[in-house]
Amino acid sequence: MKIPFLGHRPEKRGAPDAEGIAELLSECELLRSHASRAGIRLDDSAASLEALDQLLPRWRDDEEVLPWLGTDAGLYLGTVIVRTVPGAAWRLWPDGRPVVRLASGREFDVVTSGREWASNGVPELSQLYAEVAEA
Repeated sequence: MKIPFLGHRPEKRGAPDAEGIAELLSECELLRSHASRAGIRLDDSAASLEALDQLLPRWRDDEEVLPWLGTDAGLYLGTVIVRTVPGAAWRLWPDGRPVVRLASGREFDVVTSGREWASNGVPELSQLYAEVAEA
């Protein structure tokens, strides 16, 4: 996923700050809308990931919604990790793709994971979170 407005910016305008990037990546409007309609409140907790894993995947029948919802699921997973796992932070790869970097230096392509979850339901978001939180 490329987010061109997060890429290289001229020095005189200043680079986006980490907090601003984190806030932008945490929006996940499509996922939040689907969750809200199902009665799930996304509060950036591991428990909310478990609740998302229980959603009926009605979006799989909509080829236009599927990749966007998957991207949002990955960004939401990353948001939960960054906000709850000590030392975790967003990092942008040179191509503009957001990943989560742990204090150990290990990086996770959460967007790809979110798309796999949206398409197949496997691995579950809560399972991915547990693996990352233990790392």
